Amino acid sequence: MDKKPLIYFLCTGNSCRSQIADGFLKALGGDRFEVKSAGLEAHGLNPRAVQVMKEEGVDISQHTSDVIDPELLNRADYVITLCGHADEHCPVISNKNVVKWHWGFDDPAKATGTEEEIMNSFRAVRDLIKLRIERFLLEGK
Repeated sequence: MDKKPLIYFLCTGNSCRSQIADGFLKALGGDRFEVKSAGLEAHGLNPRAVQVMKEEGVDISQHTSDVIDPELLNRADYVITLCGHADEHCPVISNKNVVKWHWGFDDPAKATGTEEEIMNSFRAVRDLIKLRIERFLLEGK
C-alpha cells in the first residue's frame, strides 16, 4: 500500500487551532492522510476546543499537546502553520519537497468577554478551519 501523505499542523501552543485542524482532517479525510499536529511549545489541550469540536461530532479529547518533532517535520509532505507566530518561528525544514503553507486564524484562547462570547469565538474559528480543511480536501490546496 502506498504511503499516505503526512500533514503536519503547527501552532504556537498546540492547544486550539492546530488541534481543531488535526481533528477535522482526521474526521473528514483521515483515510487519505497521516495527520499530526504540534506547537512551538506544548500548552495543553484547551477544553473549549474539545467542547466546540464535540458540537461538530469530532472527539479530540484524547489528543495530546506536543512540541514539534524534527523527524516528523522533515518527513512531512505538507507543513501548515495556523498562526503567524508559528509561521515566523517554524524550525528549518530540511525536506526540500515539503509544501509549506500558512493558514492564519485568530487565537480563540485570547478571546475575552462572557463565557458565551468566548465560546462563540471558538466556534467562529472552528468553522473557518473546517471550511479551509474542506477546501483543501476538494482542491488539494
